Amino acid sequence: MERVLNNIPKFEHPDLLVGLNTNDDASVYRIGNGLALVQSADFFPPIVDDPYEFGMIAAANALSDIYAMGGKPLTALNLVAFPEHLDPGILAEILQGGAQKIQESGAVLAGGHTIKDDEPKYGLAVTGIVGDTSYVTNAGSLPGDRLVLTKPIGTGIMTTAAKQQLIHRKELEPTVNIMSELNNVAAQIMLDFNPHACTDITGYGLVGHAAEMAKASNVTAKIYSASVPKIDGCLDYVRKGVIPGGTENNRIASIDYTLWPQDMSTDNQTLLCDAQTSGGLLISVRADLADQLVAKLASAGAPQSTVIGEITPKSHHVIEII
Repeated sequence: MERVLNNIPKFEHPDLLVGLNTNDDASVYRIGNGLALVQSADFFPPIVDDPYEFGMIAAANALSDIYAMGGKPLTALNLVAFPEHLDPGILAEILQGGAQKIQESGAVLAGGHTIKDDEPKYGLAVTGIVGDTSYVTNAGSLPGDRLVLTKPIGTGIMTTAAKQQLIHRKELEPTVNIMSELNNVAAQIMLDFNPHACTDITGYGLVGHAAEMAKASNVTAKIYSASVPKIDGCLDYVRKGVIPGGTENNRIASIDYTLWPQDMSTDNQTLLCDAQTSGGLLISVRADLADQLVAKLASAGAPQSTVIGEITPKSHHVIEII
């Protein structure tokens, strides 16, 4: 993907405050009067069987990019691909699930576009708003910061286990709830603590997205592996060989920039690289504020929020796992 992006002309403009340069979660474009637009788009095929739940998860995932920048969603456009042979009622349920999350975010569904495709796909293009000096990027982490994660990891493993019919619906429900949960409350609380950087954990996994933050900030991120919150049972499925393709690709890619403990098993490495959908926020904040941030997040409904690492001066590795 990086090679593909390298062939795209570099668009520069004095009002483009955040573009492609740091692989951030969304663009930020100044529009005047102290305001800027935050824009992003995301869509993907179903990761759960229930159409309504798929719609909620896909919408929450797309909205998360705006929250990671400290923005407030304003409008959303449906992005839809749908096969001709499937019951249109399925699509109606997907869109209803998405609409629920858009309403919950306070944004307005303003339209969208649908194409015919062999495989269903759904997501959103989202536009939000943020102050032109108060937006949060993935490029501001400072040595001494602590890293706070607001949701447990393991959603890719659990949904893959469900696809392989290894999980009953009731066992998958906590994972569905995690993916359906908006990051709006966490983002609002985060802003009260003047974060230095933030990103949301999605397809590149915890290690991959932490690496993007560290690279953009010219620092090293040290992750406390034992402190990372994990969905109950997900490591057991990894040990049984339930490993999403994207997760394995992430682990292989991590070898180039990660210092793994010599005694850490491949299974545990895999879990830290698990490709997430609608994961939590990874927040880089001053060390003396980290515990207060975690406590406030917990009291607001994110009880698994925790300090999972720290930022150190740049070393030979972008990521160090301890």
